[in-house]
Amino acid sequence: MGKIVAVVSMDKEKVAGGAPIFIVESPKEQQEVAFRLEKILDAATHDLLNGTLILVDHSSGGGNG
Repeated sequence: MGKIVAVVSMDKEKVAGGAPIFIVESPKEQQEVAFRLEKILDAATHDLLNGTLILVDHSSGGGNG
C-alpha cells in the first residue's frame, strides 16, 4: 500500500490534514506543482477527478527512506 505524501488542490474546503497540502489557483498551476513535487518526492500523482491531486509514495517503505 502507498502513502500519501502531498495533496495539490484547487479547493481548500475539500482537503484536510495528514499530508502537506498545496492550494493552487488553476488547473495549469496544479499540474505544474504536482509535476515538480513528483520529481522532488519521487512519488506518483493520482487525479481524484474533483479538483484534487494526491501524490503517493508506492515504494516498499512507504516514504522517509
